[in-house]
Amino acid sequence: MTQKQWKSPSRNMKILITHMVNVGILRSQNVIKAFLDVDRANFILPWHKEEAYEDHPLSIGHNQTISQPTTVAFMLELLGVEPGNAILDVGSGSGWTTALLGRLVGKTGRVFGVERIPELVAFGNKNIEKYNTWNNISIAQSGKKLGLEERAPFDRILVSAAATKLPHLLVDQLKQGGVLVIPIGNAIHKITKLFNEEVRDETYEGFTFVPLIVNES
Repeated sequence: MTQKQWKSPSRNMKILITHMVNVGILRSQNVIKAFLDVDRANFILPWHKEEAYEDHPLSIGHNQTISQPTTVAFMLELLGVEPGNAILDVGSGSGWTTALLGRLVGKTGRVFGVERIPELVAFGNKNIEKYNTWNNISIAQSGKKLGLEERAPFDRILVSAAATKLPHLLVDQLKQGGVLVIPIGNAIHKITKLFNEEVRDETYEGFTFVPLIVNES
């Protein structure tokens, strides 16, 4: 799959969602509902408001971006979130994916966002306030090590920046049977942690992300 940019004919989230359904990216009713509930326009900088519903990444400052909507939809479909899941959102940025995940896990689930840039931690937490219906989502400053070991294991882990190789620190933080969706290079990988501690890797080529800063020490 490749990233194809699409210009919305209307400043309307429903039009964008309809496009994503029509091209086959958005398929699951729970993911569609999450997109309807969590408006991308509330997670971008004011000078990008005119582009809120166009299908391309937007700068959120600090050399970071809010991802292209079809890419986010594709990753969430791969992640297969279930109600009640505990989820780690690595590189939460402006908080859009954190809020979407919060809708997917429901009131019995929990989403922990981590972000390395302090200004984006503040920006993301401000943005998710109106969507924190069940007080089950938060964004924290990331530590020296990748992930959030003190809250592990997780049912699902979503990463929104590109690693150069599979980070085993994140695989270690998955429950058996859990799923990690992560960009590695120019591909998105769905990593399933099998019950014998091995992993299954499904690869989808043709994406571009900002780099993931990894410290495996």
